[in-house]
Amino acid sequence: MNQPLMKSPYDSPRTLWAILFGFLVVWFYMLGARTLVPTDEGRYAEMAREMAATGDWITLRLNGIKYFEKPPLQNWMNALTFSLFGLGDWQARLWTGLCGLIGIAAASYTALKLYGRRVAINTACVLGASFYWAAMGHINSLDMGLSSMMTLALCGLLLAQRDGASANEQRNGMLLCWAGMALATMSKGLIGFVLPGAVLVLYTIWSRDLGLWLRLHMGKGLLLFFAITAPWFILVWQANPEHPHFFFIHEHFQRFTSTVHKRDGAWYYFVPLLLIGILPWLGLLIQSLITSLRKENTRFQVKKMLFIWVTFIFFFFSISGSKLPSYILPIFPALAILIACQLEQISTFSLRLNAALMLTIGAVSLALTPKIAGMAKHAYEIPFYAAMVPWAYVAAGLAFIGGLSALAFAKRNKDLSVIALACCTFLAGQALFLGHDTWGKYNAGVYHLDAIKAELKSETPIFSVGRYEQALPFYLQRTTILVEHPDEMQFGVGIEPALWIPKQTDFVLKWRDMHAKGQNAVAFVRQEIYDDLQKQAMPMRVIGHDPKRVIIAMPR
Repeated sequence: MNQPLMKSPYDSPRTLWAILFGFLVVWFYMLGARTLVPTDEGRYAEMAREMAATGDWITLRLNGIKYFEKPPLQNWMNALTFSLFGLGDWQARLWTGLCGLIGIAAASYTALKLYGRRVAINTACVLGASFYWAAMGHINSLDMGLSSMMTLALCGLLLAQRDGASANEQRNGMLLCWAGMALATMSKGLIGFVLPGAVLVLYTIWSRDLGLWLRLHMGKGLLLFFAITAPWFILVWQANPEHPHFFFIHEHFQRFTSTVHKRDGAWYYFVPLLLIGILPWLGLLIQSLITSLRKENTRFQVKKMLFIWVTFIFFFFSISGSKLPSYILPIFPALAILIACQLEQISTFSLRLNAALMLTIGAVSLALTPKIAGMAKHAYEIPFYAAMVPWAYVAAGLAFIGGLSALAFAKRNKDLSVIALACCTFLAGQALFLGHDTWGKYNAGVYHLDAIKAELKSETPIFSVGRYEQALPFYLQRTTILVEHPDEMQFGVGIEPALWIPKQTDFVLKWRDMHAKGQNAVAFVRQEIYDDLQKQAMPMRVIGHDPKRVIIAMPR
């Protein structure tokens, strides 16, 4: 006997609102549930803290030193958040979290206007539950801000150029596109308009739609673009004449064409990251891309544009001389729309196959979770791995339940199958984040905060000898004096050499002089440097020690 069809949750506004409310509660709670992890999270929190503390919103600084690698949008927003709500973990991630939601909302709204209500709901489910998007929405780095603003640019273009758009919709959509590119540029630099521009050129060549260039509202768009971007670039250049060469040549041309940043990787570097990042929709990835190549019965080929967006950006970063895992994040909103469209026409077999894949991943993860505790290579790592185990069980269990539920509902209620899979895997990803927090606290060094604060007075200097702590300055609300190792501030200390101590021998002399005068100081040093200082009989007292760092102060 055939089982009766179940009512679709998409037909119940109360159900959809309840799911949205629960999603937002978890999303915002997780912004403050973990310690800021070095390097990115600590760096951008500290830069914004210094901006708010000094009131200088033009010249970006890290550790009090000029830092010109990126534009200021995220630092502005974080500094504004700190000014309004104080310092803290969730405040440091608020802009990133909001950008993640903006990307979901923009992609879903665009899908609504293009393909209807059901595809819009599926787009939100797909993107909100995608492991990479949900994860990066809770990490204080620049890539989610960039991706969200690029999503606004993409969505603005799709809304403006879609068949049936009114004159006002065309104009407003293109202005949104230009604004999105400008804000993306202010988030992370020239790729904010270079990548969308390249996608547009490739689409024009492929589709032979040269008339598209007459529908870009280029005059108004360029005025809006430069109104958003030009003021800061002019002001920072006037205040810092050295900025343009470093920013445009070193941080863009050399970063892409060379391995100057030592972030190179194989051509397939992003392949496993894409396969993991698109979970739990991996089983739909290939067929969604293939289906997007079919010609649509419209003048403007939306799916072809989305396909080019995904493949070109993926290819662009794959051939770049600089690679980091989060670089391909901008492709996920476009993938979400394509997968959502595929869900509308998917067969029960394909839906079951995708669910079975997630079920298998959950089952394998459950079987392998006990082995996590044995992965520690050093004794000090054992507690960190052990702390992951309970959360790994939760994550694996949720993935298994999500896959099983999606498999069970696939034939009777496709929509319920999608929602069950999305909800369970979203929660599974957040559980993994919670499990990593013990590692995060260790990397950030927050276990030593009380001991360090007990030594500090307003005039007490903190030295970073042979290493730079990316998170401790934010939590201590203090900058440090770099010694011997400029880290990523090489350019800044070259401009302002008085802000650091280039040689360890000079640091030792200064430390001895302060000790002779009865002054206190704190220093973060590497273990081998501490051993060397011991051999030199330098007066010091250990106030914190772990395998990553030794923290010393003056003897009492």
